Amino acid sequence: MIVRPDAEGIRRAVEILAADSVVAFPTETVYGLGAHAFSEKAVGEIYRLKNRPSWNPLIVHVANVAAARELAETWPAGADELAARFWPGPLTLVVRRARRLPGIGAANDTVAVRVPAHEVALRLLEASGLPLAAPSANRTESISPTTAEHVMRSLPDVPLVLDGGPSSWGIESTVLDLTSAVPTLLRPGALGLRELREVTGSLALPDAVADGAARPSPGMSRRHYAPRATVILCKDVTDVDPASLAGPVGVLTYEGTSGTEILSADPREYAADLYAALHRLDDAGVATILVQEPPQTEEWLAVRDRLSRAAAE
Repeated sequence: MIVRPDAEGIRRAVEILAADSVVAFPTETVYGLGAHAFSEKAVGEIYRLKNRPSWNPLIVHVANVAAARELAETWPAGADELAARFWPGPLTLVVRRARRLPGIGAANDTVAVRVPAHEVALRLLEASGLPLAAPSANRTESISPTTAEHVMRSLPDVPLVLDGGPSSWGIESTVLDLTSAVPTLLRPGALGLRELREVTGSLALPDAVADGAARPSPGMSRRHYAPRATVILCKDVTDVDPASLAGPVGVLTYEGTSGTEILSADPREYAADLYAALHRLDDAGVATILVQEPPQTEEWLAVRDRLSRAAAE
């Protein structure tokens, strides 16, 4: 059920969360499927509805930095600097989990936490008084939702969806691991590396993690963010004969006028509409989506990451 995020909608959402069930709510990145982060029953409902493997951990959303510190065994000085600069916002920090707290979905000693920059999400966090585990509100491996309608199409059994309109960033948060000597980028996302380096200096990249192995962050699976249609990446869509592909064929580009879906050549604007465009192509019933490869520049890193995982077999 989709409801307005007014006082009554928030009240109903809090009631459902207090009963150890789940609620979908908007963030500035994508819509999340939220549950009390330290309720085994509630977290289990997230995994059940999403058909999410147990080795894939969850991000915990909190209302402020003080609430984030309460979840950590240690809180590095770098975390304070990053939080002061980027929270509320699309940055997730991985820190050592407080020993008194259970693991969030995966058996490890860390917790991934962020303060979202969305009025509805913050009102829900404050009204519930709960830390909310909230992965994207969609079936595992499928396209992340950027509207309430996307949520209901993917997860029709969710009891309640707070409708906050389209997500402004349209792509998941950047995840940074602060448990090592050099901060490690676990997932590229809405927040760019240039902005992060202004605070952290050096950044390390993670080692590859096989599916089925525990990992400290979501978004590290080989296949992810994928539409029902087959995604094929190519340098120039005009070089590919659509007749050679399973049809109908949709084309997603950011240059010229040859695409079924033509997105902005600005990486921020492209990211904001990427998932919505993939949803539109899926809704149109195409069998194959031919995608122009984004530029090999750092500004496009998060978009390239999403498209490469969507195209993985």
